[in-house]
Formats: sequence, C-alpha cells, structure tokens
Amino acid sequence: MNHLQNLLSRRAFLNASVIAVGSGVIAGRDAVAAAPSDDLRSGSIDAHVHVWTADTQRYPLAAGYAKERMAIPSFTPEEFFAHARPAGVTRTVLIQMSYYGFDNSYMLDVMRAHRGVFSGVAIVDATANPETAMRELARHGVRGFRIVAGTQVPDRWLSGEAMAAMWKCAASEGLAICPLMNPQFLPALDAMCRRFPQTPVAVDHFARIGTDGQIRDRDVEQLCALARHKRVRVKLSAFYALGKKQSPYLDLAPMIRRLLDAFGPERLMWASDCPFQVLGGHRYQDSIDLIRQRLDFLSAADRDWLLRRSAEQLFFS
Repeated sequence: MNHLQNLLSRRAFLNASVIAVGSGVIAGRDAVAAAPSDDLRSGSIDAHVHVWTADTQRYPLAAGYAKERMAIPSFTPEEFFAHARPAGVTRTVLIQMSYYGFDNSYMLDVMRAHRGVFSGVAIVDATANPETAMRELARHGVRGFRIVAGTQVPDRWLSGEAMAAMWKCAASEGLAICPLMNPQFLPALDAMCRRFPQTPVAVDHFARIGTDGQIRDRDVEQLCALARHKRVRVKLSAFYALGKKQSPYLDLAPMIRRLLDAFGPERLMWASDCPFQVLGGHRYQDSIDLIRQRLDFLSAADRDWLLRRSAEQLFFS
C-alpha cells in the first residue's frame, strides 16, 4: 500500500461511525445560510473538502490525535482557495475532519466566516438523540451527515434504532446521509435505502472502488444497482487514491461512464477530496479537468450537472 493509500485509509476507516456535536460550540450563533451571489452561482462546486487549522489551542485535537499524525500541519480555507479559485471553483462542501473527534466547531466557524461559499457535512452521535443534533446543525448550514463503515461487520453496520432514527430524520428534514465505506458494505446500504426510500444519500468516493488498484466489475455493478433508489447520488472523487492513482486518471473513465448510464448526470457530482488530492505530486486542476475536459462522452449539460447542479441541489438548496 503506497503513502497516499495509507493517508486515505487512516483517515477513512476510523473505528467509529458517528461523531458528536461539540458541546456548547454552536449555541447562539446565527445560521450560515445565505443566498449565493451570481459570481458564486456561475462557478463549479467541489462537493468534498476537509479543512483544519494548526491552531490546536483554539481548536483542540480529539483524544488519541497528535499534530504529528496530521497529513499536513494545516489546510485552511485560504490554502484551499489557492487551489480551487484558479480552477473556477466558487462553492464547496466541507466534510467534518476526523482530527477534531466529536467537536465540529472549526468547520462551523469556517462556514460562518464565508457565508454562501461553504456548505457542511457533519457527523452526529447516534447514541445521544441524533435527531436533535441533526436539526440543530441544520440550522447552522449543515446539509448532510457522514456515517463511516470502518471495521464494522458489513451486514450489520447500519443496524440499530439510533441509525434508523438518523435516516428518518434525514428524510423528514431533507438532509443527506453520506456513507464512507468499501464495496463490501454496499449490500447493507442497498437494504437501508429500500427501508428509507425518501432519505437523500450521497455515496463518497465511488464507495472506494479501486483503492487496491483493481476496479472490479462486481463492485461497480453493486454501486450502479443503487440507482434504483431515486434519492441516491454518488460522488466522483478521490481520483488520486483509486485505480492506477496517476493523472490524468483516465483509467477511471469506464467506471464513470457506467455510473453515468445508471444514475444519469443529475445524480453524480464531482469532488476533489482535498487536501489529499494535492499531496504526493497530485494536482487539483488534474482532478477537475478529468470531468471538465477529458471525458469525451460527457456533454456540456452533463458537465454542468457533475460540476455544479447536482451538488447545488443537494447541499446548497
């Protein structure tokens, strides 16, 4: 396993499926929702980015994390903008970073400081009244909630009353459930989507198909089968970690084409997974250019959905 895979694996497969809202963090704050300007609306949307700061006094790391475990010392909004703005990206979906454990305060503060630019995906404690936490976070601009398969038993990772309560709340409030998982967890996700057909779902990183370098037909078929659930979307993201893991990432084109045929462009969205997309010699521009320029089977309308409209509908409406 190479260095980039190690980064993704350490980050993605934490042995926890939920993260709680930081105690007292968001009390009394104004909601971050704001109507985007025409300039923001005209640009692309990156549907998956992590941010963190080197200021660990103001934003302490979770128990078990130390500065030396960070992939890089910081990845602030300003550091992200240096990559995204030249590429025409004007809005972004932030994903709560694992370094902070149960405390979402940094992501929320970033959203508040850049109104209209960022939406957010938080992670809530399913053992402590998740519906209350989800509704409170939604008041502050959060539009989705990450769940992590980790090392759980594949056919049981979505079981339990608390998880069901999360899916029910997401359906009633129009909030997305965002699963991070390997392909072996897809059957349980399929069953959960049948059980809660009104719950919006956005699958991260192609369900991590191809992290071992092999893009297997049976895995792609299982992911495409989720298209029968009309509220399911898929993020075309983390190109640096999948298949050959080499720019221009054209080996991912057949999988993208199959997903396009199954889901249509309206339920696919591009994302970078920054900062990991800009480490180890990979470039941000190469990620967005795969969708914007290099896939000749995409029409202009397809690209507009993948690079803007799908993420806009789910995370900025």
